[in-house]
Amino acid sequence: MRWGSYFAVCSAVISIGLALGVTMPLVSLRLESWGYGSFAIGVMAATPAVGVLLGASLAGRLAGRLGTTVLMQLCLLVGALSVALLALVQDYAVWLVLRLVIGVALTVVFILGESWINQLSVEKWRGRLVALYGTGYALSQLSGPLLLNALGTDGDRAFWTGTGLLIGGSVLLLGRSGAPRVDEHSASARGLAAFCRSMPAIAWAVVLFAAFEAMMLTLLPIYGLRQGFTQEVALFMVSVVVVGDAALQLPIGWLADLMSRRTLFRGCGLVLLLSSLSIPLLLHTPLIWPVWVLFGASAGGLFTLSLILIGERFRDDQLVRANAHVAQLWGIGCLLGPLATGAASQWISGHALPLLMAAGAAGFVWLAFVDSGLEGKARVSAPSN
Repeated sequence: MRWGSYFAVCSAVISIGLALGVTMPLVSLRLESWGYGSFAIGVMAATPAVGVLLGASLAGRLAGRLGTTVLMQLCLLVGALSVALLALVQDYAVWLVLRLVIGVALTVVFILGESWINQLSVEKWRGRLVALYGTGYALSQLSGPLLLNALGTDGDRAFWTGTGLLIGGSVLLLGRSGAPRVDEHSASARGLAAFCRSMPAIAWAVVLFAAFEAMMLTLLPIYGLRQGFTQEVALFMVSVVVVGDAALQLPIGWLADLMSRRTLFRGCGLVLLLSSLSIPLLLHTPLIWPVWVLFGASAGGLFTLSLILIGERFRDDQLVRANAHVAQLWGIGCLLGPLATGAASQWISGHALPLLMAAGAAGFVWLAFVDSGLEGKARVSAPSN
């Protein structure tokens, strides 16, 4: 086990979460101060999701040509330059392009970094090692807005801090070993449909968690306000969900090394289903707070266990290819989740957010019990086109 490489790669990827957490809210606040409306700000917020889809299609090919380590370092530096330009060029159209570039570059880092972490992880500790990375990333996202508050939003210190974090992440990868060996053709992101057919439960779990994460940050505060809570309480609900996600990933990873990972995967889906259904019933009672914790933990557990189960099966370029499909599914979930929930909230039900999550969880539970791809630990080849 290459512990130095493991912690360096984890830190490099986690630096992205902190950099985005400290800079992206500032982008929205700056646009609002310039007089842009909600639609323009929403377009800016959605641009990185397009970058996710583009980055997923490029990661394997570029890694095959340049090497995993070199490509990750270059993408972190491109991300750093793009964040620096946010401070230097204050123009909406330019910022759209920069957000797109950031989305592409950092998606490549996510795909290769998560592949590298899974490649390094020994089987008996895989659950805990992947969960430790997931916990660190969740905490970095939580810490980003806190750091922004400390730095202030009046100047550009947050942009320069994000730039420094990404440069630091690139430096951490110098001389690290154990990266996946990638063939640019077999690691391409083509074959998403075949991947979904071969492992539908994992594919749906990724889409569901991506939709969950996008909705928690954008729509949960609105849901709380419309249900009669103050802004402070509504934002605190978001914090409790995020803390539940971050705090319970390590216990989930520990359990994944002690018991059947498929059983635990299905259990997280059941907890997400029950907690989602409980939210409208318990929203105005003290019991809602432990429900929020379970809601966040079970959703986060689905993604953590998806990465663990993928790591069991694939190595090298096939692992990169599988993680590229994960990124594609993530982008789809980020785009569709908020759109569907926003439309349903306006035209169907004020409780659309938890009810749609319950519907998604019910679909996952069904898939998890009928999906033969979850059985067995043999590493198989990635689906062909």
